[in-house]
Amino acid sequence: MLDITSPANPRVKELVALRRRRNRSDRTLVEGREELALALSAGVRPLSLYHCPDLATDDGLVGRVRALGAEVVTLSRAAFDRVAYRESPDGWLAVVPAVETRLDRLALPPDPLLIVCEGLEKPGNLGAILRTADAAGVAAVLSADQVTDWGNPNLVRASKGTVFSVPVAAGSTAEVLDWLAARSVRVVATTPDTDTLVTGVDLTGAVAVAVGSEKHGLSDRFRAAAQVRARIPMFGRADSLNAATSAAIVVYESVRQRLSAAPAPPPA
Repeated sequence: MLDITSPANPRVKELVALRRRRNRSDRTLVEGREELALALSAGVRPLSLYHCPDLATDDGLVGRVRALGAEVVTLSRAAFDRVAYRESPDGWLAVVPAVETRLDRLALPPDPLLIVCEGLEKPGNLGAILRTADAAGVAAVLSADQVTDWGNPNLVRASKGTVFSVPVAAGSTAEVLDWLAARSVRVVATTPDTDTLVTGVDLTGAVAVAVGSEKHGLSDRFRAAAQVRARIPMFGRADSLNAATSAAIVVYESVRQRLSAAPAPPPA
């Protein structure tokens, strides 16, 4: 096992460089025991693990990662503080293969529920949407005209590792719309510019819930291509909700409808 004590070590500098998008085309960082454990349970095979014994006691995770063929490196507290991107690091950091994001490799179940995020900038919003998708059983989350890449370490953190458990993909708005149309998926555009409430829209069957950036909302092209435009009931002075909140409200309305439409279980 390699032991690194100096914050100036070249390996430490390599890890810091992975925070920048241009350096992580084929790999990314996962920091935090909870996030790493979820990634492992989703089938991720780390390339390397960096563990700080001064911050975390190994409860078997090191052996579990080593058994997958990953290199294990021990870092001093000073070295780990240099590579950590969380405010309160817990002593676990792994380098893992980049998330697969090709549209053409996604396989959908019957009557899938999807989320499309167009032009979202904040990693925290995308991470929160992934947590909703994981909890609600969403088939995939698509990023149209992507601004923040799926391997952004802050997105991985905000998603609590669910970026590895929920299928994701990215493409231009045109590519995403063509992909949805080819699979007969109805697009429901969330927008305040309609009288149709989301509670009055059929969200069963093959549906993609589309949300846009908080500043600009969905593009004219996306709204024009949508089969339905729907708004969330709002009674305050603000005219919009956080993108992740909007996605969660509409997704769980779809979940409610799907559960209501499901056949009742046979009597015991």
